[in-house]
Amino acid sequence: MKKFTQDSLLDVIGELFSDEISIAVSNTQEYVYYRPSKRVDLKIKPGDAVKKGTIAHKALATKQKASEFIDREVFGVPYHGMAVPFEHEGELHGCVMAIYPSFTEGKSVVTVKSPDGWKPIPFVEVKYLEVKDRKTLVHAEGFSGTNKNSLQQFEYLLPRDSFIRCHRSFIVNVHHIEEIYPDTHSTFVLMMNNGERIPVSQSYSSYFRKLLAF
Repeated sequence: MKKFTQDSLLDVIGELFSDEISIAVSNTQEYVYYRPSKRVDLKIKPGDAVKKGTIAHKALATKQKASEFIDREVFGVPYHGMAVPFEHEGELHGCVMAIYPSFTEGKSVVTVKSPDGWKPIPFVEVKYLEVKDRKTLVHAEGFSGTNKNSLQQFEYLLPRDSFIRCHRSFIVNVHHIEEIYPDTHSTFVLMMNNGERIPVSQSYSSYFRKLLAF
């Protein structure tokens, strides 16, 4: 049997984890492997130095498992991480990390800019979010407004049991999907209950199908 390369073996191991979990491996100084998830991507590249303040740095510094919340100051997005250091013949060689998205608890509305001020819209009434002309638009029944957060930030703020990223420009509330139609190149089109049609891009189609179990 041919030998596995390090990356191919780690890719296989990564399949054991949820699509919402990113996997990273470092030596004592830099990252040597990174597999981003659809929910959280820290934009790590092999060869990047392990920064102070990261979960990897804490595990390497203490030589113990570290598990905690890391705020957005380090990588630009908040995340929960777990890092486990590993040794060889008693010498520290690096660590393996599982990176989970951070979800905000307690909020139940999205506040959008209206012509006269701001309007709080309950999560259940939000049909989808869209990036258009470099602005994030929040669409509800009979109302649309802008919000300062990016779609990537909304992925961590919105409840994951209702909202799914389906395209680089769209997040949809699954409770407002009327029907799902197949489209070309293994993609889909979502018919929303207000008559709007939202694309599911090829890069998100497998993730989308897995979350909705079809």
